[in-house]
Amino acid sequence: MASTVLTDPGTDQADVHRLDHHALNALLNLYDADGRIQFDADRLAARQYFLQHVNQNTVFFHSLKEKLDYLVEEGYYEAGVLDAYGFDFVKSLFKRAYAVKFRFPTFMGAFKYYTSYTLKTFDGSRYLERFEDRVCMVALTLAAGDRALAEQITDEIMAGRFQPATPTFLNAGKAQRGELVSCFLLRVEDNMESIARAINSSLQLSKRGGGVALSLSNIRESGAPIKKIQNQSSGVIPVMKLLEDSFSYANQLGARQGAGAVYLHAHHPDILSFLDTKRENADEKIRIKTLSLGVVIPDITFELARAGEDMYLFSPYDIERVHGVPFTEISISEKYHELVDDGRIGKKKINARKFFQTLAEIQFESGYPYIVFEDTVNRANPIDGRVTMSNLCSEILQVSTPSTYHDDLSYDVVGKDISCNLGSLNIARAMDSGDLGRTVEVAVRALTAVSDQSDIACVPSIERGNAMSHAIGLGQMNLHGYLAREAIHYGSPEGLDFTNLYFYTVAFHAVRASCAIARERGETFDGFERSTYASGEYFRRYVGGDWTPATPRVAQLFADAGVHLPTPHDWAELAADVAQHGLYNQNLQAIPPTGSISYINHSTSSIHPIVAKIEIRKEGKIGRVYYPAPYMTNDNLEYYADAYEIGPEKIIDTYAAATQHVDQGLSLTLFFPDNVTTRDLNRAQIHAWRKGIKTLYYIRLRQLALAGTEIDGCVSCML
Repeated sequence: MASTVLTDPGTDQADVHRLDHHALNALLNLYDADGRIQFDADRLAARQYFLQHVNQNTVFFHSLKEKLDYLVEEGYYEAGVLDAYGFDFVKSLFKRAYAVKFRFPTFMGAFKYYTSYTLKTFDGSRYLERFEDRVCMVALTLAAGDRALAEQITDEIMAGRFQPATPTFLNAGKAQRGELVSCFLLRVEDNMESIARAINSSLQLSKRGGGVALSLSNIRESGAPIKKIQNQSSGVIPVMKLLEDSFSYANQLGARQGAGAVYLHAHHPDILSFLDTKRENADEKIRIKTLSLGVVIPDITFELARAGEDMYLFSPYDIERVHGVPFTEISISEKYHELVDDGRIGKKKINARKFFQTLAEIQFESGYPYIVFEDTVNRANPIDGRVTMSNLCSEILQVSTPSTYHDDLSYDVVGKDISCNLGSLNIARAMDSGDLGRTVEVAVRALTAVSDQSDIACVPSIERGNAMSHAIGLGQMNLHGYLAREAIHYGSPEGLDFTNLYFYTVAFHAVRASCAIARERGETFDGFERSTYASGEYFRRYVGGDWTPATPRVAQLFADAGVHLPTPHDWAELAADVAQHGLYNQNLQAIPPTGSISYINHSTSSIHPIVAKIEIRKEGKIGRVYYPAPYMTNDNLEYYADAYEIGPEKIIDTYAAATQHVDQGLSLTLFFPDNVTTRDLNRAQIHAWRKGIKTLYYIRLRQLALAGTEIDGCVSCML
């Protein structure tokens, strides 16, 4: 319903229309004379933004042909993208997009698009694209000459059902650009050649616009021998300092700053020093300011803490020397007692409960570290091999293999490293589409194109990994917005029921789409025959399980939307198709946090609850920008409890409902009130571990949010 745009009883509508877009947007933070949120003011702010700013600063062309010719000739667009189709089709596609008559429903959405995505003149002063232009160039790029697919991608993005991640939406079709990939994961082995290569690779990948995560667990600990001479190794912290400086130096043409994360195993001897680098009072010699930290925790660590026992930390140098494989290639939970009893393995012990206490203390101070529940991840992994780390946003979980190098740093053996090809569905609009399967298939094909078109030759292990796996990460956003629109409380029985069955259905269609691509191309991902997809194990719980709505409300939601819930017979047929044709994509789903793409798509971020009914963002020189939660009105506010009010347990339960159907991870942030204790954090971590959660992202405390010092989101996946 409409609300009156009045800041006080003495302000009339004429005064409001004289306000600029920034002032109108700020009215969201002020109630009107009747004590209601002024949603109309924000819609007017979006219109005023175009009238007062965008239209005046957009380059005018007399025709589409004049525009495209200019953009190609002046080096703004890649000529090959348009040449693959012919002008008549390109013109029809632009006409198709403009026929939607798209309008940004919020000022934040319009502001984010024109600030962060649209093509600008080289001096940055004027705009060369509208939203529709950017969508068409993305579709034309990803479709690579396939006219039907170009139309399908255009339709899905224009309808708001699918939104490519920032690197793809920002870069596709532009001549001066970075890669389409969101982020990268690199292994670092226990030798100087691998460390040097990792630093160089981080610089190269940052230059191309992707965030980089690195596993340091295989690097020998501080004080370990080098060439049998004792106490020579400096451990992982100097490597972290080198990496932090590298990421601070590199960026993608000023558009995206370099960003990195490092992961260390909980049973690495340097683990406490690793955590101490994020303490507020840490010595500047070891303090890590901008690098993100993650810890890999196996089941045995929780079991030792529960029993009140000490936990042993094992020398990676000795493990590789004795067992012939890197530290990360063995299961610490399985080998723990054997390693404890082996006198050849150097070790030290700390109190397991003290470790978790320290973990919580650091999270209080910094929001870090992220957590990977190692054994949970590997039990759920459908691919042959071990998952040993995650990425900057803790949702990518893929198998990697090590590289080896010659003395001149050239490759002896090119291993397999990881890239993240991301995009997300808007759950509400996907449910509204009338054909959820079609939306999922188009998204899978679009993301597969991102993988196929990636050029990461600068890091051969990334290039090889991408070519072998064709891995993608189809994400989701707007869960809270959809539930609230349908008068369902986040974390309620109905909310959990819907989450379970929605992700169940998406998993079916994603696998079916990948199988169709494999059948068309006659190609599967490398190692398919060793996967649980090939063996049929992946499908058993679906073929033999009961995956039907547990609540009448959710049954009605799917019935009203015309969304068919796959039956055991459907799954059995799909299993047979996969056994015959295989899958093209090694990995299919990953749920990133989302951020800027949520704003331009008008979605609640990822599948976590809103952080505020009216979110406040600090946006550079413009200052504060206000964003209302999608589908919120003055009449349904009760369904928009924020994440701090909802609390960690219901968020964990919601993610657990989704996790069982997602082959990779989900960026799960935990939110706590200002009176939280370290015991509360540990209790939430244990609850997450028991519920089968694979990873934890940030810890956020309400007092930090109120102080305006919330941690910035992941620059690779969230933006």
